[in-house]
Amino acid sequence: MNSVKNHESDMPDPVQDAPEVGPPKESAAGVPAVLSSVRHVGEQAGVRRGVPAMLAVNQKGGFDCPGCAWPEPDRRHRAEFCENGAKAVAEEATRRAVTGDFFARHPVAELFERSGYWLGQQGRLTEPVYLPEGGTHYEPISWDRALDMVAEELHALDTPDGAVFYTSGRTSNEAAFAYQLLARQLGTNNLPDCSNMCHESSGSALTETLGVGKGSVSLEDVHQADLIIVAGQNPGTNHPRMLSALERAKRSGARIVTVNPLPEAGMRAFRNPQNARGLVGRGTELTDLFAQIRLGGDLALFSAVNRLLLEADRSGGKVLDHGFVDAYTHGFEEFAEALLAEPEDEFWARTERDTGLPRALVEELTAMVVASERIVVCWAMGLTQHRHSVPTIREVVNFLLLRGNVGRPGAGVCPVRGHSNVQGDRTMGIFERPADDFLDALGLEFGFEPPREHGHDTVNAIRAMARGEVGVFFAMGGNFVAATPDTEVTEEAMRRVGLTVHVSTKLNRSHVVTGTRALILPALARTDRDLGGDQPRWVTVEDSMGLVHASHGVLPPLSEGMRSEVDIVRGLGRRLFGNDPVDWDAMADYDRVRDHVAAVVPGFGDFNARARRPEGFALPHAPRDDRRFPTATGLANFTVNGTYAPRVPPGRLLLQTLRSHDQYNTTIYGLDDRYRGVRRGRRVVLVNPEDARELGLADGAYTDLVGEWSDGRERRAPHFRVVHYPTARGSAAAYYPETNVLVPLDSTAEVSNTPTSKSVVVRFEPSPERV
Repeated sequence: MNSVKNHESDMPDPVQDAPEVGPPKESAAGVPAVLSSVRHVGEQAGVRRGVPAMLAVNQKGGFDCPGCAWPEPDRRHRAEFCENGAKAVAEEATRRAVTGDFFARHPVAELFERSGYWLGQQGRLTEPVYLPEGGTHYEPISWDRALDMVAEELHALDTPDGAVFYTSGRTSNEAAFAYQLLARQLGTNNLPDCSNMCHESSGSALTETLGVGKGSVSLEDVHQADLIIVAGQNPGTNHPRMLSALERAKRSGARIVTVNPLPEAGMRAFRNPQNARGLVGRGTELTDLFAQIRLGGDLALFSAVNRLLLEADRSGGKVLDHGFVDAYTHGFEEFAEALLAEPEDEFWARTERDTGLPRALVEELTAMVVASERIVVCWAMGLTQHRHSVPTIREVVNFLLLRGNVGRPGAGVCPVRGHSNVQGDRTMGIFERPADDFLDALGLEFGFEPPREHGHDTVNAIRAMARGEVGVFFAMGGNFVAATPDTEVTEEAMRRVGLTVHVSTKLNRSHVVTGTRALILPALARTDRDLGGDQPRWVTVEDSMGLVHASHGVLPPLSEGMRSEVDIVRGLGRRLFGNDPVDWDAMADYDRVRDHVAAVVPGFGDFNARARRPEGFALPHAPRDDRRFPTATGLANFTVNGTYAPRVPPGRLLLQTLRSHDQYNTTIYGLDDRYRGVRRGRRVVLVNPEDARELGLADGAYTDLVGEWSDGRERRAPHFRVVHYPTARGSAAAYYPETNVLVPLDSTAEVSNTPTSKSVVVRFEPSPERV
């Protein structure tokens, strides 16, 4: 083992509900981002591990950042990473290690009381550990015994559907392909993943309307756009390298519209740390028009713009691209008739109520649209986590189709994926509802009949666990308990499972909410060197824009007890099935895995050779490449999407969950949210000052957040500090996973079944004094 650092003895679990609060920032990045990056890397990894890692991240021949899925430009800076990327790499490259001695000192009951932040700060997991039935502590176990135990439990199931195989987005293409193959050879499509909780609504809407459930733009399209609409997204914290692309587009003449309930520093101004102007000047002002929309009002906004475009065209304005509409689309007349049917006065009264925006601003936005030839719409969780998310994104597609903004340079749909390789995992077959063509190809390649019945997504997997139907829950990465909705319900469900297995790099909340028995299996991370025999092995990932490229780990692992995800899967596969008909042992050679992918997954022909190109390769995308739309109609589909927006009773607000700046999904790097002016704490709720006055919520007061849902179950998040903040009226915000307890399991988006984490009705009750 390399030199490691024991950290837990000198780190108390900090108080998180007594933050310091100041004014929000007016710009993002700059010198503070550089200093923060250096501090995190130095504290976690030190110079000897930290510097080589940071010089290799996102470089050709290096490794892909384990953070977001934003693509790299072809010409790259020597430091091709953002502040949050530096934090993500530092957490993986850390010298801190969790060994068997740690678990001997800390019973699971004690670890359950610790915060997710404290758990993650203990360091990398270094050896397999096992919690026996009735046990109080995890204890070391050999790899052979651990995998034998999982195989025994899977063989003992009454039905293969008694197993659930969850996947996090950071899993490589090779590991994801092997993982879904194992599940399907076992006989189940129970393959929920983190996409179910984020961009499932995007995939559902885009598959129906365009025929491909992915974005249609390249990075160059963003650079070439005349107008970019960024809706329900906070790039400054969640995808900071996107700000560089927006800056480049802005300097080329693009205008940018921000649609968000919160003013976010990154969309105000970007101080690019790669140039002098960003380090010492004001940076680049990005947003030309800020539409501060009420939560859930995006469908109404895009409907209103579409109606104005239709009216202008019918008045002789020649606004629509009729050549495109006639040649490439279906359903235009039905869409236009439905959108124009509502009387004008009623339409605008409802639109202003649903969006919180004046008609003049919508008209200003529409004028910008008419003046722009090439338009890109980017979005993230702010659009995808409502009950009406799928209709909303279908309406975004309607908006782009009206003026032919799909399938030409500088235009298209851009759902910005979160996790690195979350899109690649879906491409590799991590999906509970696989297409028959994929299953046919998989069966032909490996000589078995894959199961055809659809499996459980994330929400339905929790329901199945709660009913006692799941004997084995196997998680390939991620932090399932902290990432999912309805925390108490999910924890109760997880405890009903016979064996929970987590392939992980670091300790997290899911390891302390266990089934009857539990295993933690330590995996190599993106930064780690992966040796198969004496030869280093490498994997591939797919970014948010459909580009596939190699990722080579560069750091010596902290422990010989870690294994690659591919090796863990193939070891289990061999124990379950032998090597017939799937030769699991042969998959120690990742080239063999890639050859199988090439035979099964469209677009991956000659995978091994193309992945060895420094720049990687782009997957085909029919709408983007040749305006071909593989939908049920064979055309791009206009849709009729109604007029839904959330309704909130008097005395309540609509809450959205969101990330702090010191956070990536459920991983908490620190307790600050620098851009929003919050320091040394996470239990805050951001409330518009006028709403706060009406509700009697003084700035700095403490309140319990109480969710309201029709099942009669109380959902309470206690002791949050009220922060008066310039949110949209009627809308509040607080960090997850602390507020996931308020998101009802049964409150999900139509079609996609995504939890409605941006549409939580809450009331406020005074918090009792803390002793």
